[in-house]
Amino acid sequence: MADIPEKSIHINQLEKMFSNITENTEWNMSGNMLWGYFFTHHEPKKLEKAKDVLIAQGYRFVKIYASDRKNKNEPDMYWLHIEKVETHTTASLDQRNNEFYVFAHEFGIDSYVGMDVGPVGK
Repeated sequence: MADIPEKSIHINQLEKMFSNITENTEWNMSGNMLWGYFFTHHEPKKLEKAKDVLIAQGYRFVKIYASDRKNKNEPDMYWLHIEKVETHTTASLDQRNNEFYVFAHEFGIDSYVGMDVGPVGK
């Protein structure tokens, strides 16, 4: 498999995440869950354009927001949050993450940061 640009979340981490959720919640990780995905960039206009592409791919837009800066000298950083109800295994989530790393790289976004998960409808 070709190298994935900027990949920082690997399948062993996803296996630990799934195991931890299974052990510590009542969630059915083998069924539909609400998956949130996050991208960052130093200007919101680029994230607005990415949002439109991702909506066309079936994702729901949640929001674009600025990071809280602890130091006023830090540059601005903006976050794009999208979500989708999906069923994932560790392998399919690893593949989704790979797609988002490639998307961020090809679209010229600073980074794909990762995901979160919760029950549908909560």
